[in-house]
Amino acid sequence: MIDQYAVFGNPISHSKSPTIHRLFAEQLQQRLEYSAHLSDVDRFEQDIQHFFAQGGKGTNVTLPFKEMAWKMAERLSEAAQLAGAANTLWMQDNLLHADNTDGVGLVNDLLNNCGATLKGRHLVVLGAGGAVRGVIKPLLDSGCASIVIANRTFAKAKQLADIFSELAQPGVSVDACEFAALSPSPRVDIVINGTSASIQGDVPPVPEGVVSAHTLCYDMMYSNTQTAFCRWARSQGAERVFDGLGMLVEQAAESFSIWRGVKPDTAPVIELLRQSLSHQ
Repeated sequence: MIDQYAVFGNPISHSKSPTIHRLFAEQLQQRLEYSAHLSDVDRFEQDIQHFFAQGGKGTNVTLPFKEMAWKMAERLSEAAQLAGAANTLWMQDNLLHADNTDGVGLVNDLLNNCGATLKGRHLVVLGAGGAVRGVIKPLLDSGCASIVIANRTFAKAKQLADIFSELAQPGVSVDACEFAALSPSPRVDIVINGTSASIQGDVPPVPEGVVSAHTLCYDMMYSNTQTAFCRWARSQGAERVFDGLGMLVEQAAESFSIWRGVKPDTAPVIELLRQSLSHQ
């Protein structure tokens, strides 16, 4: 019997995950099937339980079920604990295990595909929701000098900053501010958009001057054309601008590695997906 994997979400028809994992499996000559499943809040737990009861080996979880998956899990990785959400599930020793691979996916994309240097750099992360909470610790682990979490409401950004300040290395600052309080001083090396504004074609209200030619700008969202944030970053003079397609593939590679014990080469998969998006 071929090992079964799946992604659960709502909506789910747009998901690239089946294609990504098929390409990983072909590359590494792994025999598996990976399918996409539409669920809803009322039956998500039942759907997950049924999948594993039928012999399923592992699942990815996307919006809006990451927090529910986190609550279901009997064993949480450190990344999942800190994120308060899980995107990767598997059974081990008859216990449901959970991880969150979003943060390491982001860092791997920045380092390996975007040519970024994180060590010693000053970062601004826009947003303070679940997507941002899942990436702060891996960014801190990369050796950055500081992170400013900027959000529409200060209290939510401050809450995250307080949590992650305790996990930062000595001398590394994690601060919070409202969008309007962002300043180009000290120098901003990298700006990461973790808000959902790009979905609506909007951009967080970042003041003029925060982004300049040397600033690397990264949108955790992706689309078949430039996201609104990427267009805005270009208009501000940023020369290095990236969307989140690479992060999507990199986080999937981490899930694949957890399940199968082997790590795929992500570069050719990112290139194939990029070509496919350009023709849509």
